[in-house]
Amino acid sequence: MVNEKVYIHEFVDIIGHHRADYLHHMTANWSPIAQEERDQLCYGVWGIVGTTRDWPSVLNLWEEDGFDGMASSFRHELRGGGLQDPQLAHWWAEAAKFRSHGTDRLLVPAPWTRTITELCADGVRGETYAHEQFTCAPGGAPALLERAAASSSLLEEFGWVLAGAWETAMTGGSEIFLLWAIPTWEQWAAAEQAERADSALGRWRRAFYPRTTSAHRFLLVDAELSPFRTGRQPTRADRRSEWKESS
Repeated sequence: MVNEKVYIHEFVDIIGHHRADYLHHMTANWSPIAQEERDQLCYGVWGIVGTTRDWPSVLNLWEEDGFDGMASSFRHELRGGGLQDPQLAHWWAEAAKFRSHGTDRLLVPAPWTRTITELCADGVRGETYAHEQFTCAPGGAPALLERAAASSSLLEEFGWVLAGAWETAMTGGSEIFLLWAIPTWEQWAAAEQAERADSALGRWRRAFYPRTTSAHRFLLVDAELSPFRTGRQPTRADRRSEWKESS
């Protein structure tokens, strides 16, 4: 099946020691609301491994029902006087205690990218995940995606599974993201070493990188209630007893 979804990609800066609070707030407190009101699914929520990128920070990915679904979500979210859904005022106030800033993108999946429902059904899991961000000259993203996908067989030798591949919308075709599920930390380490050696993976990477204008691979660990870990969408039953949707 062709994936016709659209994805919201969010880098989120966390305040102090509140990363665990925010991970729970997004999965258990937000996702059930989004599923019911917007048909938005939680694709994944991860803590970013600080040694490999900014810290403390979180990555969220949400799956929308195409651009039409995204349009409905925008109308729903921005309907309040403060450009905020008034019914979610309590939720936003709680989230503000845990986060300070975010940078979002809309992503369009490669047609062969699996939806989160398909990934859960296939049992795709990782002890860690490699998230790759590449930029290129405008218009080059589709070709870059196809070339990146060609490396999947090389990384599968190390146990890596290509879980997602996207082009960033509204940037002139100049950015892509890849998500790899890695069963063990040792399999991450083995691939990193192979890339730096005179190996098939290393030779492929050295031919690929000159086609980009920037490249950054960083690591993730999924939240306790992230679908990759649980195999399902978060529900209200996952909430901590003290949380209520309205004050």
